[in-house]
Amino acid sequence: MADAAAEAPLQRPDGLGALFLAFNRLALQGFGGVLPVAHRELVERLRWLSPQQFVELLTLGQVLPGPNIINMAIVIGDRFFGWRGALAACGGLLLVPLFIVLGLAIAYQQQAAHPAVAGALRGMGAVAAGLIIATGVKLARTLRGNPLGLPASAAIGVGTFALVGGLRWPMVWVVLGLGSLGMALAWRRLRAAEGAR
Repeated sequence: MADAAAEAPLQRPDGLGALFLAFNRLALQGFGGVLPVAHRELVERLRWLSPQQFVELLTLGQVLPGPNIINMAIVIGDRFFGWRGALAACGGLLLVPLFIVLGLAIAYQQQAAHPAVAGALRGMGAVAAGLIIATGVKLARTLRGNPLGLPASAAIGVGTFALVGGLRWPMVWVVLGLGSLGMALAWRRLRAAEGAR
């Protein structure tokens, strides 16, 4: 299905309401993380973005301050409908989940000491980790078309994992260091490819 989605022509939201509802739907499905659902909705189902565009916006969302999915919603909304689209997408992502989270926070405060609640939350940690890994595998497919090429992209990815996950370096320094290296290498290869034409 992902390959068929990559070949189908891209679509555009019908209006601000469609944008709001799409982000609301993905937010309400995103237990443990919205990115896997966002990819499925925005790339595979709605066809508003290509897989490469999704990765580019995710990259931008990662390096900007704040939650990456909020940053992506703002950029996607702005792309289609300007500032009104940014507000609609962000509102769709936050409005209903805000009330759900507030209700759950009140319930959790009353039930936090219960062993079943603590066990359920520990179990959800495994689900969240699985969602992140699944998203990483799905996004790795876009590396085929990356100007860095698969070996360099994989090396930067492994280096990031080792520095952040293994050595516990602060994310900001890893993004600035390896991100700058990746951008410089990609720029150099793109320039060389332009010169060869």
